Parts: sequence; structure tokens; C-alpha cells
Amino acid sequence: MQVETRKAHVSTPKLLPSHNTASSPLIFATSSVRRKISPVPPPSYWKQSSVNSECTLHQLSPYIGKLKSSIARDLIINYSKPGELVIDPFSGSGTVPLEAAILGRNLFAADISPYSKILTKAKIFPPPGPDDALKLAEKVLKQAEKLPEPDLKEVPEWVRRFFHPETLKDALRFASICRRNGCEFLMACFLGILHHQRPGFLSYPSSHLVPYLRDKKYPPHKFPELYDYRPLRPRLLAKIKRAYRRKDDFSSSSGWEFRQSKIENLTFPDTFDCLITSPPYMNTLDYGRDNRLRLWFIDPSEARPTDNPVTRKKKAFHRAIACMAKKVEKHLKKNGYCILIVGERVNRSNTEHLSKDICRIMSEKAPSLRLLSIIEDEIPDIRRTRKNCLATKTEHILIFKRLENA
Repeated sequence: MQVETRKAHVSTPKLLPSHNTASSPLIFATSSVRRKISPVPPPSYWKQSSVNSECTLHQLSPYIGKLKSSIARDLIINYSKPGELVIDPFSGSGTVPLEAAILGRNLFAADISPYSKILTKAKIFPPPGPDDALKLAEKVLKQAEKLPEPDLKEVPEWVRRFFHPETLKDALRFASICRRNGCEFLMACFLGILHHQRPGFLSYPSSHLVPYLRDKKYPPHKFPELYDYRPLRPRLLAKIKRAYRRKDDFSSSSGWEFRQSKIENLTFPDTFDCLITSPPYMNTLDYGRDNRLRLWFIDPSEARPTDNPVTRKKKAFHRAIACMAKKVEKHLKKNGYCILIVGERVNRSNTEHLSKDICRIMSEKAPSLRLLSIIEDEIPDIRRTRKNCLATKTEHILIFKRLENA
């Protein structure tokens, strides 16, 4: 199989725009200075879609609220250099770690989510090429075929509703093999074809991002072919080929690391050059609900996936940011950057700027850092979800730098 490989594009580091204000200023205060900084709009090309140009490893499996790869790439190019250590303690879908790998940075990533662990490790430690990946898939498929037939009565009814019984048996056997360490790439590909209405996916007609059956739009009596048995093997192999359609030229390093941990328990590297991360959207995304079917296949012992408290309670969110800020203060190198991509909460009457809270916390817990600029970016509909009339429509990208004389 032939695959298009691309050399990483590297430009001269430069600060992003710091003029043409986008909205009202935020207040950043330390013990010695109180400054007003007005958000600025992003470069115009940030609005362009990355789907047809990014490394296709980014597209292994959906993740609601994930950072656009072109934005992550721009931030890495502008605020770090090749060979430097870039860390992401809320790695989510693994966008920042993958772009850091492509751009020749060393990397350290972490997240509390088991889904994040699978996606991030799959992207930064994939098989070297498509032939290697297909060979590994065939090996695991053969192992799965030899397993005893699973008892579907032990599967929760809400899970059974999504699949033809024979498809579900295939999926259960394959997932049980992929739960072993070292199979993250295959598990990510499997999760990426788990549910959708298209023929190349495993489930009955359903939505792709959040698992909801679409049997009203596609009733079985009108679309019986959509409810037939869907074999796993051809769909998985086709998914793997798509994953290598545009594979950037990078080799995984044994020095790269991912840790599954909440921020309070996470040990940062002794020193690092740049932190780029997007803390979980607070009270606007329900990660447990939105990923519930994928999370069940990752760990069936979890009867009902629950959210990280950081996404549900403001105090927990503040504690997590404060904990991160203290670790940044201790371990970030002089002249290093800390870049936080913050989703703002919006309802029908007002906008709650979490970035203001974060600026206050950073000034208290990381006083050696100075806020250089704020970029305000609108979030397209495909990356948004609504809950109780709440939505995240904009992101503030907070760019901090550790002072040389700190």
C-alpha cells in the first residue's frame, strides 16, 4: 500500500497578532502590576478547515471539543523550537502531542480519561507504516476469532440496541484483545468506526460524535439493509488504510511519555520549555455522556461512565488550574511559554469568562509568568454542544511567558 508522506512545515517563530482588538479587555493582576489586555482576533487562516490537509492520524476517532490541528501547529511553531520539551497535561484527543511529534519536539502528555489515553498513545506511537498496521490488525483479528463466543445477555441492553448481534460478538472479542497495553492504535481505529449511519461503520444508524440511534430517520422497515450484519474485518482494515492516507514524516521516540492521571496527582518533568493545553470545558461538555459507548468498550466494568469533576464543578476546575499553575511556576524554564486554550461559557443572557478566573489564579500561583497577549477565536458549530442552554462559542488563548529575571 502506498501512502502520502509529508515533511513537517516549519516557519520562523514569531508572536501571533497583538492588535485589532476583538472584544472587551481582561484584567491581569500581580502583586506589583495591574494591566488590561484586550483580546485580538486570530490569523485569518485559522478559519480554514484542516480536514483535507492535516495528518490523518488526527482523524482516528471523534472527540467533541478537540482543538483544531492547524491551531495547535501554529502555537507550537511560534512558542517552541525543535528539540524542546512541549507538555500537555489535558491532552484530550492528542492533537497537541501529535503536532509536537510531527514538528520535532520532545513531548509529555497526560489526561485522566481512558479514551484520551488510547487516542494520544495511538497517535504518537502508531505502527511505522500501513503495512505494519495491517499485519498487526490481521494478527489480532485471528486471535479474536479463537475466543469463546460472548454471552450477549451480559451486555447492557442500551449497548445491544446499537448493533446486530453478530456484529456485536465480533466487536466484543476484538475489543477484549485490544484492551492490552500496546494495542492502543488498533483500539483507536476500532472506536473510530464504532457508530455512525454510514455503511463503513459497525452500528445501526446513529450519530457519529455522540451515540444516539437514528431509527426514526432510518426506520428498519424502510432501510432494512442498514440493520444487517456488518462484519468487523473489512471495516477495520479500511479504517487503518485511511489513517495512513496522509502520514507526516516522524518517528516515535522512547523518551515521549503519556500518563493517565488527574492534574493533582501528576508529576511534571523537572524542567520543560513550553506548555500548551486546553483545560476541560467547564459545565458545557458532558464527556461521559458524549463518549459513553466508546468508554463502555474500553472498560465494560464501568457501568455508567462519569465525568471528571473538573468539567462539572467550578471549585474543582479552579483547584485543577491552581494545581497546574503551581507546577508551571516550579518547572517551566526561564523565557518559556505557558499557553492555555480556554472555552468560555455562554448562555442566553451572558458570557462567563473562565479566562478571567484563570488569569487571577495564574497571577497568584505563578507570579513569575507575565500575560503577553490573548487571542479570541470563534468555535465552529461542529465543535460545540449545548446543555441546559449553555454553549461554548468562543475560546480565549492565553499566552503567558516566564520572565528571564524571575
